[in-house]
Amino acid sequence: MLTDMSTSRPGTTATTAGGAATPNRRNHDDAPDTAELFARLAELDDGPERDAVRDELVTAWLPMAHRIAGRFRDRGESVEDLRQVAALGLVKAIDRFDPSRGAFESYAVPTITGEVKRHFRDRMWALRVPRRVQELRNRVRVARRELTQNPGSPEPTVADIAAHTGLTEEEVGAGMEALESFSTLSLDAELSAGDDGYSLADTLGEADTSYDVVVDREAAKEGLRRLPERERAILYMRFFEDMTQSRIADRLGISQMHVSRLISRSCARVRDEVLGGHRPGGTDRR
Repeated sequence: MLTDMSTSRPGTTATTAGGAATPNRRNHDDAPDTAELFARLAELDDGPERDAVRDELVTAWLPMAHRIAGRFRDRGESVEDLRQVAALGLVKAIDRFDPSRGAFESYAVPTITGEVKRHFRDRMWALRVPRRVQELRNRVRVARRELTQNPGSPEPTVADIAAHTGLTEEEVGAGMEALESFSTLSLDAELSAGDDGYSLADTLGEADTSYDVVVDREAAKEGLRRLPERERAILYMRFFEDMTQSRIADRLGISQMHVSRLISRSCARVRDEVLGGHRPGGTDRR
C-alpha cells in the first residue's frame, strides 16, 4: 500500500493513505512537539499564565539552543557564555514565532545561530573588524583544522590553505592575522622581564621634528614683531606667499638687490635676538 507522507517537520504529523495520523519523524532528539503550547501562547494576553507557558517552551527547547551553542566552541569564548547567548536567541525566537507559518525549529535555528554570530562580531573583538576579515578568519581556522586532523600532519602553509579554501594567498594572510586579533595589547605592556624592561609604547613612533619647528616659530615671534612694517611685509611675501625677490621688488618699487639685502638683514636681526637672549614675551638677557 502506498503511503502519502507530508513534509517532515517537528511538531507535525504524517497521514497515511488510510487517513490514520502517525507521529512525524523529527530531525533532532532535542526538537520536542510543542505545537499545542505555541497555539496556547498565541491566544494568551500578557500575564502570569502566558509567562508560565513561555517558560515551559524555553525549557523544552533549551537543549536545542545548547546544541547550537556547541557548534561555536573553541573560538575564544566559554561554552557557558555561548549557551547563555543561545538561550537569549531562543527567547527571542519564541517571542517572535508565528505558529501559522511553519515549524518552530525552522525559525529558531537561524535566529539562535544569528544571535551567537552577532555575539562574536560585536562583543568578542576588541577592535571593530570588517565582516569580510572575520569571514576570512573563520575559513582559515576551519581549513587549518581540516588539514591537520590526521595524526602527524604538518602545519599547512599559506599556499596549502589557499588551495584548500579557494582563497588567494593574500586573503589567507589576512585571515591568519585575524586569528589572534580578538584582544588588544596595552601600550604599557612590558615586553622584557629584565631590569631594563621596556613597554610596547617604547617601540613605537620616532622623534617628531615638527616640535622643533614649533619652538623655532615661537622663539622668532617677538623678533618679527620688532621689525619695521615694510620688512615684515617683505618677509611675509617671500616666505608665506612664496613670491620671488623680483616680484617683491616690482610691487614695492625698489630694486631686487635692495629686497635681497632687506631679507638678509631682517633674518639676521631676528636670529641674533633669539640666540642672544630675547625670548617670547620680550625678556632680553643682554
